[in-house]
Amino acid sequence: MEELIRVRTRALRRDMTDAERCLWYHLRAHRFMGLKFKRQKPLGRYIVDFVCLEIGLVIELDGGQHAEQVAYDLRRDGWLRGQGVTVLRFWNHEVLLQTDAVLEKLRLWVEQKQPSPPAPLPQAGEGS
Repeated sequence: MEELIRVRTRALRRDMTDAERCLWYHLRAHRFMGLKFKRQKPLGRYIVDFVCLEIGLVIELDGGQHAEQVAYDLRRDGWLRGQGVTVLRFWNHEVLLQTDAVLEKLRLWVEQKQPSPPAPLPQAGEGS
């Protein structure tokens, strides 16, 4: 089973969709908010499109076939949530035609998940 997942993962990385390539350009190499994303990463018996383990975020890009496999996606998302991750889904055409809007949705989710650190307290004697 593990070998099968490893082979499938390599194939998915090699044969990324245009939407996956587009989003990966923005997520890779800590380009998006300094976060480390991995692509086509096995989690349990599933392979997720993108994951940032540091903040517990899985990003799934869906093509037309997902309209026909809603029950499977719900089961899969439920299992992933049980592992402590949030799944955000976007349609391929959203990523390709509205890339900035998708990135903004991701940024807002990350900021909500990781609020900015509080401003440092003034040093003794400052402001007198």
